[in-house]
Amino acid sequence: MSGRRYSEPMPDFGLSLENHYAQLPDDFYTRMGCEKVGAAPCLIHANPAAAALLDLDPAVFNDPRFVEVMSGHQPLDGFSPLAMVYSGHQFGVWAGQLGDGRALLIGQVRNAKGELWDIQLKGAGKTPYSRFGDGRAVMRSTIREYLASEALAALGIPTSRALAIVATGEGVRRETLEPGAVLTRLAQSHVRFGHFEHFFHRGEKDKVRVLADHVIAEYFPALVGDHAAWYGEVVKRTAILMAQWQAVGFAHGVMNTDNMSILGLTIDYGPYGFLDGYDPAFICNHTDEQGRYSFVNQPVIAHWNLRALALALSELIPTQALIDKLATFEEHFGGTYHALMRAKLGLTREVEGDNKLIGGLLALMARTKADYTLSFRNLTGEDADWLALFGAGNSEAQAWLARYRARTESEDLSGLNRINPKYVLRNWVAESAIRAVEDHNDTAVLDRIFRILQSPFEKHDGDEAFAAPPPPAMCDLEVSCSS
Repeated sequence: MSGRRYSEPMPDFGLSLENHYAQLPDDFYTRMGCEKVGAAPCLIHANPAAAALLDLDPAVFNDPRFVEVMSGHQPLDGFSPLAMVYSGHQFGVWAGQLGDGRALLIGQVRNAKGELWDIQLKGAGKTPYSRFGDGRAVMRSTIREYLASEALAALGIPTSRALAIVATGEGVRRETLEPGAVLTRLAQSHVRFGHFEHFFHRGEKDKVRVLADHVIAEYFPALVGDHAAWYGEVVKRTAILMAQWQAVGFAHGVMNTDNMSILGLTIDYGPYGFLDGYDPAFICNHTDEQGRYSFVNQPVIAHWNLRALALALSELIPTQALIDKLATFEEHFGGTYHALMRAKLGLTREVEGDNKLIGGLLALMARTKADYTLSFRNLTGEDADWLALFGAGNSEAQAWLARYRARTESEDLSGLNRINPKYVLRNWVAESAIRAVEDHNDTAVLDRIFRILQSPFEKHDGDEAFAAPPPPAMCDLEVSCSS
């Protein structure tokens, strides 16, 4: 397909394209075409819900030229692809220049709501920022990000989105030779903390201002001219995101500053994991030998990363203003987390002892390694099913449940199943989709899981198994930065 010729230029598929980021100076990116990985790209899955964000008609999924564009073999008409440059702290250590090493921005679309959306290809080949990488992506990691971004979106958590998976038909070397793929992902911006760090640590403070003004004008228009208020909004969004992750039991795994969105989005899915048995010290990335990015550490690390961003903005915003705005993190995180946890238990009225009730449940779950998701979801079922999560005859669980039933006797718990999901993207569930595609060229399992994750609060007859903890054969799955 890469050598195919068309009598007409590649379409824009009716998209309202803009070269918004390309209006910045050349030092912010490198214009370049994709590497055209693989000889015969093939569409594996596409997402109508993500297409709607672009006002894109899903009928284009059947157009063979759609695969050409989403594999990087042809550009969208009217847009020159580019790779962004940024730097960052990785595992707390300054790593210097990084950048889009295996991603290219192939378009920016203004939808009918006025929202600007990036279209980015991940795995489309080398860029000047690939360093020692090959610029490719493997099917395994592509499926994981495709599913996870849609799972978090359905849970109401800010995130990048996924439009399509394209198989490249080539092998990609990681620990072993794996099938390659390209992910089309969307975000209202892919600008990260590391973009600002890049220019600050290079001594190019004027470019920090240029980038800040660019981001504020597009994404924070009410704050134009007030850099301190903008930084405060970034602190707020980041703190709220951390509270949402913690409440739903999601661990990102690699919270480097180059993976932190300036819009407070969940981006760069790699060795993420949803909790099965509740363990505050859960480490989802086996590369993280020190546990820096463990589940319980995520709010602390987010605060650390915001301090790194504050340093990068220190020539732009007075020091005291940065300190004052950063100090609001705890209030935003604590207030949001407290509200979310109360909602998960259906505690609408403030009653003395509620914090002890919440803390007591988490402590009980930690001691027994009870399943995190089901410990909340099963509160609306039979008492016996909930108690079974904590082991037979657990008197502590029985005592807590009695206190909870008494506390919520006058509460309306009918909406709990719209707050506590039945399904989350457990690692074993993602692995089931991966194995079906890689081993059997079967996309039906992927499609089933995808549809479940898009409505995680609903019952899906015949698919209840995907709501369960991992079966014995999948209890020891490991994910790393190559994921």
